[in-house]
Amino acid sequence: MTEAAAKPGSARRVRAGWARTAAWLPRATGESLLAALLLLNVLTTHPPHRLPVAVTLTAALALPLLWRRRAPLAVFAAVAGAAFVQWLADVQLPADVALLVALYTVAAHAGRRAALAAGAVVEAGALLACLRWAADGAFLTPFVAVTAMAVAAAVLGVNVRTTRAYLAAVEERAARLEREQEQQARLAVAEERTRITREMHDIVTHNLSVMVALTDAAVCAQHRSPERTTAAMLQVAETGRQALTDMRRSLGILRADEPDAERHPLPGIGQLEALADQMGSAGLPTRLDVDGGHAHIPATAQLTVYRLVQEALTNTLKHTPAGTRAEVRIRCAPGTVTVDVTDSGPCPPPPAAAPSGHGIPGMRERAATYGGTLRAGPLPDGGWGVHTRLRLGSGGAAGA
Repeated sequence: MTEAAAKPGSARRVRAGWARTAAWLPRATGESLLAALLLLNVLTTHPPHRLPVAVTLTAALALPLLWRRRAPLAVFAAVAGAAFVQWLADVQLPADVALLVALYTVAAHAGRRAALAAGAVVEAGALLACLRWAADGAFLTPFVAVTAMAVAAAVLGVNVRTTRAYLAAVEERAARLEREQEQQARLAVAEERTRITREMHDIVTHNLSVMVALTDAAVCAQHRSPERTTAAMLQVAETGRQALTDMRRSLGILRADEPDAERHPLPGIGQLEALADQMGSAGLPTRLDVDGGHAHIPATAQLTVYRLVQEALTNTLKHTPAGTRAEVRIRCAPGTVTVDVTDSGPCPPPPAAAPSGHGIPGMRERAATYGGTLRAGPLPDGGWGVHTRLRLGSGGAAGA
């Protein structure tokens, strides 16, 4: 590794070290102050001949507390060892409060078993201290007092650890919910993008195919029948306007007060007759047969039926020669809608080469939204057929 590459890593390590030091210093201030106060008490209350032992034991009891959060068990063991040496030396010191601080730290930062073990050690030390130093044999009162303080320190530490764990769980849950919301938002964006892509494909492909066919017919008839040419070009203009309106509606930018909104409502089963007439004008005579009322069918399901029929007829218009005829049969039942589109032309090229999400694959996606399975393929007597049955009560209907 070059020197230039090593410098950023070294700088990061230095900054991390300074950050840890800056975080440790405020916490160590309290422990330092406690140690200073205990040492000051020893210096002012003990006789000179016992001062060296008292100062040494006080330092051994108080100074390890500076590292109690980093190594709670090791610090507790050091403080307990110093307290035992103090008991052996028969020296009473206020620095014994360090045992309670160390016990609290173990209960707050270590496990429950470690806290119980540390509490047992403190209780044993309290028993030994009270047996040796209790005034006039009054053993019970100081022992109960020391035990109460030890229990209070341990309970306080356990509460702190429980609260910390609860807050960590709440933060983790909030982070998880935020990640889930972000994932749902990304999925919603992807679904909306797929929907728009599918709509754009169906709208553009169909209307451009019709416009191309009408334009070719107008070119062929411009000398023999000018009135047919005029009618075809008017139909081209109307088809273009309809395509623009459909695209703007699919992109969500169509205003409610726009005139085209009245002329081009959301396509459904009721607009299939106009679609059949349009395909007939483009050179594909289409027969429509609708069995049953469709007033009860949701608008989204009717749009799916319309797009399926539109895509099937557009494929027939693009891939079959002149003279081909098409037939559309719609069966509306209380819980289902059956769609059959057949034609009399030769089989089009296999749709497997089409990109995923367009053409036949897009029709399969639309049908699957309502629990339907689309079948598209050659018919036994010739021609091509598309069949599907939409279940209006399927779970996918709500997502349409």
